[in-house]
Amino acid sequence: MDLNNKSDQEFDFNIVLVGQPNCGKSTIFNEVAGYRSISSNFPGATIQYTKSRVRVGGEVCALVDLPGIYSLSSFDEAERVSQQYLINGPVDVIVNVIDASLLGRSLELTLQLLDLKIPMVVCLNMIDEAEKKGIFIDTSELSKKLGVVVVTTVASRGRGIDNLFKSVVETAEKGTTGNIIKNSRDVEIIIAKLAGILKDSLDSSLPFLGRLLAVKLLENDPFFVDYINQSHPELTKAIEDFQKELSRTHGRPSDAVMNGERHALSLTLFEEVTRLGKPKKDWRKSVDKVLMHNVWGYFFLVLFLFIFFNTIFRFGALIEAPMMALVEQGVKETARMFGSGSMAAMVSGAVINGFGGGLAIILPYLFPFLFGLALLEDIGYLPRVAFLMDAFMHKIGLHGKAVIPAVIGYGCNVPAIMATRILESPRDRFIASLIAAMVPCAARMTIIMGLVGFYLGGTAAMLIYLLNLIVISISGRVLSKLLPEVTPGMLLEIPQYQIPRIETLLQKTWLRLKEFIFIAWPLLVGGSIILGFIEYFNFSMLINKMLSPITWILGLPSQTGITLIFGVFKKELSMLMLFQAMGTRDLLTVMTYGQILVFTVFIVFYVPCVATIGALYKAIGSKRMILITVFTFILALVIGFLTRVLTWVVW
Repeated sequence: MDLNNKSDQEFDFNIVLVGQPNCGKSTIFNEVAGYRSISSNFPGATIQYTKSRVRVGGEVCALVDLPGIYSLSSFDEAERVSQQYLINGPVDVIVNVIDASLLGRSLELTLQLLDLKIPMVVCLNMIDEAEKKGIFIDTSELSKKLGVVVVTTVASRGRGIDNLFKSVVETAEKGTTGNIIKNSRDVEIIIAKLAGILKDSLDSSLPFLGRLLAVKLLENDPFFVDYINQSHPELTKAIEDFQKELSRTHGRPSDAVMNGERHALSLTLFEEVTRLGKPKKDWRKSVDKVLMHNVWGYFFLVLFLFIFFNTIFRFGALIEAPMMALVEQGVKETARMFGSGSMAAMVSGAVINGFGGGLAIILPYLFPFLFGLALLEDIGYLPRVAFLMDAFMHKIGLHGKAVIPAVIGYGCNVPAIMATRILESPRDRFIASLIAAMVPCAARMTIIMGLVGFYLGGTAAMLIYLLNLIVISISGRVLSKLLPEVTPGMLLEIPQYQIPRIETLLQKTWLRLKEFIFIAWPLLVGGSIILGFIEYFNFSMLINKMLSPITWILGLPSQTGITLIFGVFKKELSMLMLFQAMGTRDLLTVMTYGQILVFTVFIVFYVPCVATIGALYKAIGSKRMILITVFTFILALVIGFLTRVLTWVVW
């Protein structure tokens, strides 16, 4: 959240973006606010809101991007966050972003937002996709029926954004609200009766209106039901009576009646404002038949991953060798300048090692990895990977949604752990957190590429990813057996393939790269200096001796012990400290191929970094956080030892 130190009251208007997942909200947000949030096409991947200061014309406004939601209920974390913000947060105008190609389904949320009686603008985004499908929308008629301004955009190309926010400011200034679209007469009579009772019985200072409250109570929304039960228990029986009356007259539960009414209204509205034509031929459907095939889909998934990781390795290796030669030359020059063995030479050498290590070893692998990840995501392939992996998740006894934090974990484990909140079951959250913590993040990727990739090749690096996948599968399966529970299926919305803009890919890559540059890189330099002092005052021998049981089991040189400690702070540190601890960049002069492989495997699996441990504590509590930390350490030790045995046989 970035408000540039302004409070909500200091803004001219508070603008809130609301819409279903994949409708393009975050793309609009980033177009206006600059690239401040990662727009993801994973439903449920974002469960926090992002806020920024923007200037629209002459007005200084707060712009809020709420998590993508399908309804204004509070049945999952994203819906709860959005519902509470809309009820309690400062909101001057809502921008209801709709995927125009899915208008009929999207209008259900629009009808609920109208119940809030907050000024609103409807943004029909991806209008080009709707027209490709043969859906032509009469925006004037839709505007007339809803009583709000309707604007069309293609946010991914920046089209219509200026007009959208011009309309937003005008709507906020006028303060006009939209029309309430009425349900069937008998349903409206029950809503009106309940709303009347609520109006007479409740405090007029309530942040929500009587009609909205009545509708939500008839829907059995947990938040509103709990509110009434706790604050006005004398109304509970009357509410239950109205729910029963609605259920009796329609032959189904009251919440199903309300949802059915809204669904019917949405479809009727859709038919009234659209004209259907012949869809254009779409090559993307043919592509999907292959990439989502139950056999060829997995073949291409493995092929793409093979190409992806080998490209990263070749790009990184091309830069790493000459850059490292420059770093080593710099260390030698400073030693010659200050005198070999002096403290000044040690400090300057440590600074060059830390800074140069990030420049020569981390960035050459991290940049292409993050750029490739953004490319796969914006093309629309990553959600298809999630779909293909859904069956895999069910085989290890998890809800298909668990694949979302797992995939996010390949970028960073911290947001992956946070994303486990989309899972309702505490048992699923625990297992998904364990899996997310074990997924090799971008930091571990640099170690895999910088060590195994550089010394043993890109295919060997990919095999570590496959080993990780197998270990995750077995771990998840075992935990699912120990904690049995029925897991429902997953409904995952698959976005259309799109040609991403290079500018957007670079901005997304930069946003993710900033964490390394401004947080991890200074730590690398600091860690390098600390290791230099430890060696200068001969403390390293003591620390290595304390950690010798671990290095002995793994068959690693005793000097590697101290590097394992640094890896807990930031994973990248362990690799750079390895070079410094071994006193050379050419590891093959002091370690065997097998030892390099064992060291990498142990780092990939052992204790998560400090930031991830903090996220685990927040997500699943201290006991389970400690359990995962201990489990991953023992697991890494066992797998490291088995790798040592295997390499002893092979080499």
